[in-house]
Amino acid sequence: ISLIDLCVSVCVLQNRGDIKNGSILRLAISPMRAARQLLERIQSHGIDARLEALKELAKLSADPSFATEFINMEGLATLARLVESGTQYDFGEMLAFTLTAFLELMDHGIISWDLISVSFIKQIAAYVNQPMVDVSILQRSLAILESMVLNSHSLYQRVAQETTVTQLITHPQVSNQEIQTYAIALINALFLKTPEDRRHHIIRVNRPVKAEMAHQLYVLQVLTFNLLEERMMTKMDPNDQTQRDIIFELRRIAFDGDSDPSGTEKRKAIYIKDYKMLGFTNPVNPAIDFTQTPPGMLALDNMLYLAKVHQDTYIRIVLENCSREDKHECPFGRSAIELTRMLCDILQVGELPNEGCNDFHPMFFTHERAWEEFFCVCIQLLNKTWKEMRATAEDFNKVMTVVREQITRALAMKPPSLEQLRVKLRSLSYSEVLRLRQSERMSQDDFQSPPIIDLRERIQPEILELIKQQRLSRLCEGSCFRKLGNRRRQEKFWFCRLSLNHKVLHYGDLDESPQVPVSDIKAVLTGKDCPHMKEKSALKQNKEVLELAFSILYDPDEALNFYCIWTDGVSALLGKELGSDLTRSDLDTLMSMEMKLRLLDLENIAIPEAPPPVPKEPSTYNFTYNYG
Repeated sequence: ISLIDLCVSVCVLQNRGDIKNGSILRLAISPMRAARQLLERIQSHGIDARLEALKELAKLSADPSFATEFINMEGLATLARLVESGTQYDFGEMLAFTLTAFLELMDHGIISWDLISVSFIKQIAAYVNQPMVDVSILQRSLAILESMVLNSHSLYQRVAQETTVTQLITHPQVSNQEIQTYAIALINALFLKTPEDRRHHIIRVNRPVKAEMAHQLYVLQVLTFNLLEERMMTKMDPNDQTQRDIIFELRRIAFDGDSDPSGTEKRKAIYIKDYKMLGFTNPVNPAIDFTQTPPGMLALDNMLYLAKVHQDTYIRIVLENCSREDKHECPFGRSAIELTRMLCDILQVGELPNEGCNDFHPMFFTHERAWEEFFCVCIQLLNKTWKEMRATAEDFNKVMTVVREQITRALAMKPPSLEQLRVKLRSLSYSEVLRLRQSERMSQDDFQSPPIIDLRERIQPEILELIKQQRLSRLCEGSCFRKLGNRRRQEKFWFCRLSLNHKVLHYGDLDESPQVPVSDIKAVLTGKDCPHMKEKSALKQNKEVLELAFSILYDPDEALNFYCIWTDGVSALLGKELGSDLTRSDLDTLMSMEMKLRLLDLENIAIPEAPPPVPKEPSTYNFTYNYG
């Protein structure tokens, strides 16, 4: 027999003997006894013994049975007194373990947070407000304050007094990600508990915001949005059933949980049809639409938030597009994905804060789910702009460009709340964006250069003459007017026109033809200055009639009363300036069109400030050729 076989046989026999004789089990002490022993060691005078006891307490505090016994023995009050005791206790691991144990014990919910003393809150707040404090102590202090704010309204008020946003926003700048998370969580908790009418006031305490404060808020905004980076860069797994269920939930909400038909093929065909109506690029397998990063799963998160929190809006957008013609329907799925990518780019999600940048947006600090709500506002804007542009699938990129411009213009106005953002976006319609583009182009440096200004001055008389001729032509055509008098017999009408030689105005009832020589016209009155508008019966007319009314005075005691835009035509007859709002509008429109046409060939060409110099006169003209 070999030595190895002999050793194996001996071990087997020995194990059989152990089983036969049984084993001695070492039993742990009961939670009550453990709590009593640790409490005694914590209250001892030896620093090393106390440190070891607190270290062990930090581990055991997560156990509910132990926590119950320890709290019943006034152990939690003992820890609170240790924290409040003073400077000899404010250092290193000992305090960190104490705060860890305190937080673990409170998280069991055995005792109310309202029982915490004011001195304890002040001491914890002091650790957060100190510029230089141990990372582990700072982390636990932030977590304790957050729990106080979320679990007690009275403690929220106390914490809000002891800590300010100005002090808290310095913590997210550190490189430690846990500190960033806890600091932002505490700030969000404070914003969440702040009454609605004071949430804006937190950020706008001192107007204008100082540069350092603005920078700190900008840093907080960037770091808050950077928490979205992980979802933004996460691709969807088409084979993950949990993720696919989210897409199915979008379908269910949109189409009101239509009952599934029997048969796999028929069900698959209906799903494909529904996903196409939802606007996915890949209706057979919509999960593929979320495999591109950015925006990855962040787009799906936004869509699900809209569908659940703003369900009526979601259903309206989907069904509204389903009812449009095929060429004019706005693909919701594709739009939501592309919009999420655009918002990430506009808000620079995933980028580090820039030194010296103060570009923060107060509205993002007024809502717990500011990012999601921002998306919900913008997706409604996209749908509205799509309708205004009467866009088709081929215009998708053009629509997204306009929507991006609308959002950036609205953000530049720094709306203080999401509701104010809605108001500003509502005013930035597609037609308004076109008007702003034209206005900005006309105000560019090229359009303010001396040659362009000189060209406008040369063109303006021609345009004014064109408008004047149009007005005179309108007068020659004549118009029928409603007759107004003291008896308000509005069923009577009279007619007026200018003679073709521009010498005489023909007017009167349709069966009469009196004349007014142009040379006899004394003045033109408008609005409330018209004699017929001064009458009591006429003053009761609507505002539109009052604004459009004017009179021609050709005799001190008689006037012709008009209700249209003839003021320009009569002013042209008299050689006076055309001063109506319509004339100014027509002048701007025609001038803009004429300038664009004349400068069409000079696009992207720099126009010199001064004309090129005229060459010197040649010494001889022998190079000329005479056609004889």
